[in-house]
Amino acid sequence: MQVDPAMAVLVAAVFLFAGTIKGVIGLGLPTVAMGIMGQFLPPTTALAIIVLPLLVSNVWQVIRARAGLATLRRYWLLMALLGGSLWVTTFFTASVSPEFLLGAIGTAIVVFAASNLLSTPPPIPDRWDRAVQAIAGISAGILGGLTGIWSPPFVTYLIARRTDADEFVRASGLFILIGGVPLAIGFWQSGILNGTTAPLSAAMIVPTLAGFTLGEVLRRRMSAQAFRRVFLWLFLLMGLNLLRRAVF
Repeated sequence: MQVDPAMAVLVAAVFLFAGTIKGVIGLGLPTVAMGIMGQFLPPTTALAIIVLPLLVSNVWQVIRARAGLATLRRYWLLMALLGGSLWVTTFFTASVSPEFLLGAIGTAIVVFAASNLLSTPPPIPDRWDRAVQAIAGISAGILGGLTGIWSPPFVTYLIARRTDADEFVRASGLFILIGGVPLAIGFWQSGILNGTTAPLSAAMIVPTLAGFTLGEVLRRRMSAQAFRRVFLWLFLLMGLNLLRRAVF
């Protein structure tokens, strides 16, 4: 699909907003961007555009959060299974119907928003950590390969492990980065990311990082918890609208 200049400006505004959300709460770029772009772009086009801003913004987040070898050692199983299952799933995405993709994206957003609004998952004992990492990694990879959104499983895992705020930012940045690399490779190999969509995806890096910087400023001046709840309610509604479009 060709994107005209007016549509490109609208997409840039989406990434400015999505980057701001990410700067405030530390994640949410794919959820926000897919939730909004899914309202006016074909799902595969929206998936392609998100790839490069996702990669670059999470490299930036990982560097700024100083994620190191300790974080890699702690979560290596989740990251390995996430990357592998996501890459394999991307080969099926191009052949899936737009209605199915809209439904999958909408479901991912609704589950993410509702689970974070309604409850806190029970704590995971140390003896079950590896098993739960495996489940979270595979489910996140399949979800990410189909929808470009793989945060719900790993966010639930990190909350259940009762990670502190700094560890949450370090780990989530790494998880999204680890998933972003096979996502980009798989979408390029399958033709979703191509000579038409890749330049637009690259152009969206600038508004994404501008929004991220703005979000960091806002985070120091407002209640992140209150902002997070408003964001979750908005995207619960957006996810429900995507489900409506998938059915009707």
